[in-house]
Amino acid sequence: MPLTGTLMTSRRIALFSLVASAVAISSPRLATSEEFSLPRARDLRQELAAAMQKQQPLVVMVSLEGCAFCKIARENYLRSLQRDLGLTIVQIDMGKSNSVIDFRGAITTHEKQIKKWGIKLAPTLLFFGREGKELVERLVGGTSSDFYGAYLDERVAKAIQLSKV
Repeated sequence: MPLTGTLMTSRRIALFSLVASAVAISSPRLATSEEFSLPRARDLRQELAAAMQKQQPLVVMVSLEGCAFCKIARENYLRSLQRDLGLTIVQIDMGKSNSVIDFRGAITTHEKQIKKWGIKLAPTLLFFGREGKELVERLVGGTSSDFYGAYLDERVAKAIQLSKV
C-alpha cells in the first residue's frame, strides 16, 4: 500500500532531517558554533535595488522555524556566499505575518508572499533579477543534500551572470 499525504510528508521530513544532519557533520563549509541569521525581507524592491547596484541577483531564502536543513543552508552555505561574494540575501518565513513590500510596492505578509510564489517546502532559494523576475531555477528543499553546495554554486554563478546583462 503506497504512502500518501501527511504520512509520506512526515517520513520525507524525518529522512531529510537525518540526511541534513549527516551533511552538516561532513560538510567542508561548516560554520562556527554561533547562530547565523539572515536579515528578514522588509522591502523586496529596495533589497533588489541594492543587489542590482552590485550587478548581482537578490537571493531570497524561504525558511521555516525549527527546520534543520534551513539552518544548515543558512550557516554552511549562505553565510559564505554573503561574506565571500557580498550577495544580498534575505529571508522570508513560512507561517509568519511579518509585513513585506513586494516587487510591485504592495504591502503583504511573509506567508502571503510565499503562497503567491507557490512555495510549499523549506528551504527554498529564489534568485531574482530586474523587475523581480526569477533568473534561474529555484533550489527547493534538500532532497539532493549530497550535492546541495554544487547545485547552489551553479545557480549563483548563472544568476550573477544574468544579473549583469
